[in-house]
Amino acid sequence: MESSKLAFLTAKARQLRDDAIEMIGRFGVGHIGGVMSVMDALTVIYYDKAKIDPKNPNWQERDRVIMSKGHAGPAMYVVLGDLGFYPREWEKTLNQNGTHLPSHCDRLKTPGIDMTAGSLGQGLSVAVGMAEAARLDGNPATIYCIIGDGESQEGQIWEASMYAGSHHLDNLIVMLDYNKMQLDGKVADINDIASPVDKWKSFGFDVQDIDGNDIEQIADAIDKAKATKGKAHMIVLNTIKGKGASFAEAAANCHSMSIPEELWRKETGRTQ
Repeated sequence: MESSKLAFLTAKARQLRDDAIEMIGRFGVGHIGGVMSVMDALTVIYYDKAKIDPKNPNWQERDRVIMSKGHAGPAMYVVLGDLGFYPREWEKTLNQNGTHLPSHCDRLKTPGIDMTAGSLGQGLSVAVGMAEAARLDGNPATIYCIIGDGESQEGQIWEASMYAGSHHLDNLIVMLDYNKMQLDGKVADINDIASPVDKWKSFGFDVQDIDGNDIEQIADAIDKAKATKGKAHMIVLNTIKGKGASFAEAAANCHSMSIPEELWRKETGRTQ
């Protein structure tokens, strides 16, 4: 990756993290951990790889991005707002009555959201359906789907992956946010999904195992996935929950936490 592009993407990921910290902080509480851990992946997807058009969010040949772990909605929102999909003033209304930015992604409320999320496990099934439909239609769209590691305890994830693997959906790129923490503690202590690389390979996926908070590794992995034909793709993102928010990284569990105004202002350096 050229140094200028890396510098841009690195700075953009930092800005988006600060935007998300402020957005959640203004509401007072939210799923900061999983929002922070996927920000590098979203930055690479939206600012370097995906075919999208903020002026035409329903463009038929656009790439789709499914945030299956829907509680990371604020990560999607700050990206879409920054790109011009919606007015930035909306960000002050996160999760409030009448908002266009609910706690979990809703495609009927937020331009640029491709799937309404809520119950974990459903996003991959929708992404698989989109990938199959695109192939049947001759649509060149790439379907990205971000799932969680706690979410991967859902059986629906494996039903969808079985279909994607057996039908060789090479226009599907699944990313596992493997931050190893879920709502109530460590994934390994609650219902271990040990060796996701081996699991996904056994379902017929092309699998890459990378540092999910490294911009260059994410970009390279997407390029390699697109160049590999005949298999659906899994990129295991080894991430740090709360990455880039010092107070979240230091917390025993930052899946969801309250963020007082003085804390988010100190973290972001924003006084206005």
